[in-house]
Amino acid sequence: MLLNYITWDISPVLLPLGSLQIRYYGLFFAMAFYLGYVILEKQVFKRENLPIGLLDQLATFVVVGTVIGARLGHVFFYEPASYLKDPISILKIWEGGLASHGAAIGILLAIWFFVRKSGKSFLWTLDRLVIVVALGGFFIRMGNLMNSEIYGHYTSLPWGFIFVRDGQSDPRHPTQIYEALSYLALFFALLAYYRKNYLSMREGNIFAVFLIVLFGVRFLIEFVKEPQVAFEQTMALNMGQLLSIPFILLGIGLLVYLNQKPADKKR
Repeated sequence: MLLNYITWDISPVLLPLGSLQIRYYGLFFAMAFYLGYVILEKQVFKRENLPIGLLDQLATFVVVGTVIGARLGHVFFYEPASYLKDPISILKIWEGGLASHGAAIGILLAIWFFVRKSGKSFLWTLDRLVIVVALGGFFIRMGNLMNSEIYGHYTSLPWGFIFVRDGQSDPRHPTQIYEALSYLALFFALLAYYRKNYLSMREGNIFAVFLIVLFGVRFLIEFVKEPQVAFEQTMALNMGQLLSIPFILLGIGLLVYLNQKPADKKR
């Protein structure tokens, strides 16, 4: 009997407006940027007496870098042949199809441009930005849940979801929720650490921990996740795991390197 499981049959469209549709995914995506801006303003820039104009510059670079990087990451890493047949569909980000690894690359490039204009260091910027990036990851995965996509293998656990709209009749691991809750916990942990230590913390420590935890969680959850594209079915490690490994190693290497240096003086 399937009475213990959760039947998930939620429409991904929040508000149909003729040919225009407002989807949960797009709404959550916008909320991620809005709340990220508000949190950086109130918890970081005001705390450090920094001009809001500097935050506006950072937000502009990051929004552009995230959207372009996440979309192109999905296109090139997961479905290049499909989008080659219909290049216009690359622009339809409201339908889903964003890769966190592509977003990470896009954000790094955006920060590089920001640093050149702002005079702030690369690691200083990353330490503060990744706090709200973790929160953004929570919203994106909740958007995936509303789209009934990126779920896991069959499970007999009582919290398994039956994704009716994707043609499933058996309960699956709700890996979107696993990731979302992990990212939300990471957000609160990084924010608490920053609030307590921002005057004396080593530049880059928060960023290194973020890389290790976020992509470590992603790597582990992929073991119970269904392949996103057909070619992953024959791989020992799927594309998400292969792309996560360099970020995890970068985080470990950076953390080791930073903690061999003398502690930063209070600023």
